Amino acid sequence: MIEWEEIENNLRKTLSGHRFQHSVGVSVTAEDLAKRFGADPVQARLAGLLHDCARDMSNNHLLQSAETFGIVVDTVLRRVPELLHAPVGAQLVRERYKISDPAVCQAIARHTVGAKDMSVLDMVIYLADCIEPGRDFLGVHELRRLAAVDLWAAMVKAYDQSIIYIIQQGGLVHPATIEGRNALLLGIR
Repeated sequence: MIEWEEIENNLRKTLSGHRFQHSVGVSVTAEDLAKRFGADPVQARLAGLLHDCARDMSNNHLLQSAETFGIVVDTVLRRVPELLHAPVGAQLVRERYKISDPAVCQAIARHTVGAKDMSVLDMVIYLADCIEPGRDFLGVHELRRLAAVDLWAAMVKAYDQSIIYIIQQGGLVHPATIEGRNALLLGIR
């Protein structure tokens, strides 16, 4: 694995200033959530910092990278390619930053649409992305309050807010988001 300082320096060069600050905020928030809910804080901090490493790539580059990496691009991902920044980012983390930890890579891959079988680390990164200090949207304070006491309730609320926002924008909801929410409501942990 490349050293922390080198990772930060690389991200400063490849991400916009705003996206880099967001990633630092997610990293700190993820570490705090990991300590609270029993995930590995080092994995959380690393996954949080790197979660958006592919976010500033163009849609065409994301689609090309997905093809190169053998990532399955379903109908929704083809229509909303920016969602590919998560699985493409997980592959970049392996190749560019030499991080082979499957839990870190999985958490990065799942931070946008979620999944039906989210690990605690996966949920920590998903939530940290939603509630880091730079986020300001209607409902973020309630989401932060929930995230302080109940990881699963906070995840359901985060899924709800995401789905409602996407519907209000007239967008496509990825099936993994629905599956993830339903799994939590069915008590699959």
